[in-house]
Amino acid sequence: MSGLDVAEWATILGTWVLVVGTLSFAYWQLRQAQRLHSATTLLELREGFYSPRMKRARRAFSTWLLDSARPEETGNWEVGVFFEQLGFLTRTGVLEKRMVWNAFGTWVAAYHSFLTQPENLLDQWRKEGNDPLIFREFEWLAREMMSFESRLLSQSGGSPYNLEDARFVLEVESRLTAADDSL
Repeated sequence: MSGLDVAEWATILGTWVLVVGTLSFAYWQLRQAQRLHSATTLLELREGFYSPRMKRARRAFSTWLLDSARPEETGNWEVGVFFEQLGFLTRTGVLEKRMVWNAFGTWVAAYHSFLTQPENLLDQWRKEGNDPLIFREFEWLAREMMSFESRLLSQSGGSPYNLEDARFVLEVESRLTAADDSL
């Protein structure tokens, strides 16, 4: 090999190292921007979840779910629609599952537990509405959150989420104070 050949190969190799390094850095930057966007979106959703309007909706819906003699259908779909949107954003990758679990996992599991036990109201609404897609994203999200929590609990030796845990969460929800409604 002549000196020129070595210089050419060094230039080619250096160029490839630079390209790969640049692409790796650009990927890292993109990933960080995605995580930041996910966190920002999640914080905005949390703010909405704690808004006075949503607190009233959560109080009404949890009270309805806890009522053993509840009317046929709730007049308040806002909580379910919120979790449906959260499920869609998570499934499509806008939100990271672990962040969603950390911010909303307890509520997702509690509401879903009471919507599906002892009778599955989601299946009932789907049949009545002749729409198999009613709250499908919410249901997917609940399975993902419970699966994630189960994995964490098995690693730490904790006990799995149960209906008593869900009842406790919904009882707290049913007592959300009206004093916060004026904020």
